[in-house]
Amino acid sequence: MMADTANFDIERLHAGVVAGIDEAGRGPWAGPVVAAAVILDPDNFPEGLADSKTLTEKRREKLAPLIRERAIIGVGIASVKEIDEINILQATFLAMARAEAGLATKPHVCIVDGSQRPKLKARTEMIVKGDAKSLSIAAASIIAKTTRDQIMRDLALEHPFYEWEKNKGYGAPAHSRGLESHGVTPHHRKSFAPIHNILCGAAPR
Repeated sequence: MMADTANFDIERLHAGVVAGIDEAGRGPWAGPVVAAAVILDPDNFPEGLADSKTLTEKRREKLAPLIRERAIIGVGIASVKEIDEINILQATFLAMARAEAGLATKPHVCIVDGSQRPKLKARTEMIVKGDAKSLSIAAASIIAKTTRDQIMRDLALEHPFYEWEKNKGYGAPAHSRGLESHGVTPHHRKSFAPIHNILCGAAPR
């Protein structure tokens, strides 16, 4: 029986190098989807790793550089154009494959948060709610989330009317108001219904 908090139990089930993989940004109306692959050293990792959704932004931003110092990391990004061309699920898989490819050490096994399997080079195991069970996946969730958050903060400087620095591209009221007053940017996902509806003349929902 596994513990209630993220640990290395899943990693220890596998021989060789294990990478945890998670993504951030499947649901927003704007911005790319980002995935991270993380190989942790069980003898040297930051304390306090947990599913990024359970941590404050301040805590995630403190943990991310510590993970980068002590772990092997790969980050993969799929652009808004790719999301619109191949759909968000396939774009997420593409970002995960790019994250795996970005690892300096090739893993024998990738343990991936979720139930839908990306096509990776290493043997792949899907872990539902893996970011709450595996420290490697938890670390990947933090790297993916903080990387994407910074991308959205940078984009907010170029497009200040949507408050992406706060809502990170999700469908918050301020984002909807920005769309109503300033329209769709090149960073909006035109295949997503709220943006598609605006382009077709309907109000965002």
